[in-house]
Amino acid sequence: MLDIRNATKIFNAGTVNEKTAIDNIALLTLEDGDFVTVIGGNGAGKSTLLNAIAGVFKLDEGKITIDGIDITDMPEHKRAKFIGRVFQDPMMGTAADMQIEENLALANRRGKKRSLRWAITKSEREKYREMLAALELGLEDRLTTKVGLLSGGQRQALTLLMATMNSPKLLLLDEHTAALDPKTAAKVLELTDKFVSEGRLTTLMVTHNMKDAIAHGNRLIMMNAGKIILDVRGEEKKQLTVEALIEKFSQASGTEFANDRALLG
Repeated sequence: MLDIRNATKIFNAGTVNEKTAIDNIALLTLEDGDFVTVIGGNGAGKSTLLNAIAGVFKLDEGKITIDGIDITDMPEHKRAKFIGRVFQDPMMGTAADMQIEENLALANRRGKKRSLRWAITKSEREKYREMLAALELGLEDRLTTKVGLLSGGQRQALTLLMATMNSPKLLLLDEHTAALDPKTAAKVLELTDKFVSEGRLTTLMVTHNMKDAIAHGNRLIMMNAGKIILDVRGEEKKQLTVEALIEKFSQASGTEFANDRALLG
């Protein structure tokens, strides 16, 4: 479903601030339905990798395909029909001044042919109400509430729903629980597992939390200095502990893992 080859991204090339964010990743492939968590220290290249896939910027070298379609040179807005995305900031995935049902309608019509008709139909409204009820946050009775009045957790749960409702070919989650309190983060991760499982969505989830990286998904990738240094899946991943993961990092990188946020999160 996702194939990345010979990927390199350098920021500020040729200057004293030159930074190789993605360092010649020779091959990264995700099979249909893979749920891959991505962990690494600050500056490891995790978010840069997601941004490159989403089309926020182009790779300096390399090729990206989704479901056999070459998107390497495709602009960000055209990639949107293949990709669902949830950001770290709950404010980024929704339109604050629009109602909940209006946000859902926009997400529902993404990538589809548009007409002059905007009104939300009765059947659409009932569909949105059922979807919101599944969140168990009481939002099904607040369809006309402006999204800006919701809490950060409610807004992030809504963003997750919007990102997955049309079963994108690829779901990108960029530290989507990092700005939430632990209880709310756990609820959003529970919803993440539910939506990914029910939709069999191919997913890349960047997280700063080693425990979450181990507990979720069927595969774990660790990045360091723009490279993938560890790729664990299946039974090996199920047996992982934070201590074992730190040891594997040290063996693969030759350095100690020095990110308290990841260790203590």
